[in-house]
Amino acid sequence: MYDKKVTSKNGATIEEKIIDEFKSGLRGQLIRPDDESYNTVRKIWNGMIDKYPSLIARCAGTADVIHCVNFARNNNIFASIRGLGHNIGGNALCDGGLVIDLSLMKSVYVNPSTRTARVEPGASLGDFDHEAQAFGLATPLGINSTTGVSGLTLGGGFGWLSRKYGLTIDSLISADVVTAEGKLLKASSTENPDLFWAIRGGGGNFGIVTSFEFRLFEIGTQVLSGLIVHPIDSARDVLRFYRDFIKQTPEEFVCWAVMRKAPPLPFLEPEWHGKEILVLAVCCSGDLAKAEEIAKPLRAFGKPLADVISPHPYTAWQKVLDPLLAPGMRNYWKSHDFLELSDGLIDVLIEYARQLPDPQCELAFVQLGGAVNKIPVKATAFARRNPQFVLNVHGRWEDAAKDEICIAWTRKLFMACTSFATGSVYVNFMTSEEQDRVRQAYGTNYDRLVELKNKYDPNNFFNSNLNISPTVNQMEAVV
Repeated sequence: MYDKKVTSKNGATIEEKIIDEFKSGLRGQLIRPDDESYNTVRKIWNGMIDKYPSLIARCAGTADVIHCVNFARNNNIFASIRGLGHNIGGNALCDGGLVIDLSLMKSVYVNPSTRTARVEPGASLGDFDHEAQAFGLATPLGINSTTGVSGLTLGGGFGWLSRKYGLTIDSLISADVVTAEGKLLKASSTENPDLFWAIRGGGGNFGIVTSFEFRLFEIGTQVLSGLIVHPIDSARDVLRFYRDFIKQTPEEFVCWAVMRKAPPLPFLEPEWHGKEILVLAVCCSGDLAKAEEIAKPLRAFGKPLADVISPHPYTAWQKVLDPLLAPGMRNYWKSHDFLELSDGLIDVLIEYARQLPDPQCELAFVQLGGAVNKIPVKATAFARRNPQFVLNVHGRWEDAAKDEICIAWTRKLFMACTSFATGSVYVNFMTSEEQDRVRQAYGTNYDRLVELKNKYDPNNFFNSNLNISPTVNQMEAVV
């Protein structure tokens, strides 16, 4: 539980007059444990995370963010940064200390003439899509409309449009960044280009982004999208066909594979509800008639239980998985990257899909490649350009009594897939216990990231994350 006192990292109590001065300097709100809204505001997407910050500053703008950084630094208070709190590891919250909450900063401004968008860090993917799609425009984002643009982008970001247009960071033109010194810097290819390089995949290690500028693409407002559902007994044959089929498809076509227990979907016969299934989730942007032709062989293969692929509004497709990713559930994930979908890997996935410990647990197998692979590894901090697939072992359940069995299943499946994997990992799918995998996430870019951490955050102010630790102060201490 929380302590009503606000203390520094070394345990010193912060005087109330200092906190009052801090509060008076905010345009936004300061929430404390005695406030009625405290327990509501401190909740985040992953229901397993239950932390009790001493202060929650709900920022109204960049000036508030600078004020928060200066207050926490000057008083040696631990700080965490919250966008929309969708991070699996719960890095948005801290026990004690200050949460710099950006969730009220939600504006999205689209310029259809220049095909660019300015987005604040509290905006969700749904907020962004709503504004951009008014003009038939989009940027590659994720697959859940309640995800925050900020956290998604800083970790790299990928979704249904990524094979055609790249990662979210590949559409980033510039960003306004508040540094650990409380300075506001513009990061772009021409201004502070090293910082711009670092924030494109380096997570929240280098500052707080208060505004993102994105490039937009004209995709229209409709995509061919939907689900093909097969029984798990057909999964081996379907996945073997799938891996050969997708090698022939253009970049605007993407298909992800999911294995789970069937939810009570209206297009599935009731007898299949609760039984293990393989779902192929298809999205194809561009000309709809051409998309129908591209998808035809996949739809014709085997004997699916259901095929609900048709033209849909892009904004609707971006929300289709929201019911399966609603906030408040308990979540524990593990992730791997792969260069191919081998027979051995297929067998492992099916084996564990038959052992799902809860109806909400699933295996999500993401198709990448295309434009993602065309950017050089050294061009951005995001180093995972070669993988063709990403597996997210998505442990998800409601009852805390099932923690042990669901976590064990997730870990066992992760280990069983290790011999097929590249060794790299997507930082946005990592839990807080995986600090030892940070170097794997950044590969050959890790050492340069450490150098930039030494430059922009040598005291590791931004450490409530999958941390890239500075070395400069450690070296000075040795000297």
